Amino acid sequence: MMKKTYKIEVDCANCAQKMEDAANTVAGVAQATVSFMTQKMKVEFAEGAEPHDTMVNVLAACKKVEDDCEIFDI
Repeated sequence: MMKKTYKIEVDCANCAQKMEDAANTVAGVAQATVSFMTQKMKVEFAEGAEPHDTMVNVLAACKKVEDDCEIFDI
């Protein structure tokens, strides 16, 4: 299983939790964790998932709950 860490921009711990919850609903994500303190999102991809395509969908899902969030280097 592939894991990647992404730099994110999120305004508060509550927003980070919302982003984490949203990311975990996306197809291709086995598990996502978001840390407000480190401004990082760790994503474990499901078997056969294409990381770039999956992360485009993760960003879209996160923007639905927190429209000013950002995920870098997708």
